Amino acid sequence: MADIEMEVDPAPPAESTSEPRTASGAVAVRSIEGWIIMVTNVHEEANEEDLQDLFGEWGEIRNMHLNLDRRTGYVKGYVLIEYSTLDEAKAAIAGAEGHNLLDQVIHVDFAFVRPPPGKGQASGGRGGRAPAKSRARSRSPNEARERRTSHDRDGDEPM
Repeated sequence: MADIEMEVDPAPPAESTSEPRTASGAVAVRSIEGWIIMVTNVHEEANEEDLQDLFGEWGEIRNMHLNLDRRTGYVKGYVLIEYSTLDEAKAAIAGAEGHNLLDQVIHVDFAFVRPPPGKGQASGGRGGRAPAKSRARSRSPNEARERRTSHDRDGDEPM
């Protein structure tokens, strides 16, 4: 048995160069309908037309979500923009990062990323809350009182 040599598959490459990456190195992922980028540090007085003019240069914008503050009506400071293709999203990120929009420097990156491997695995896999630790249920004060009085009357151990 020791004389038999096993065939071993070559190890996969450590990093895939075809995967899109964020500025921090995380792997960007596609949303259900397209590639969504997040634009931050957007001036509070920016409007949809300003953003459409700027980001329309790099491709067709499928959807734009411009959050407004309910109290003031101004932009909250970030915008989500959806492109159909990865190439359009990459072009927008490369072209608009550090761009001045209404005298503020905006920052652009992918909105959704894949979590790093190994993170969150201790809590049971796909995230959420950790499983509850087993412990006895707490009892109401009246139940404890009733158990003591029945013990005193009967002389037996409480149930």
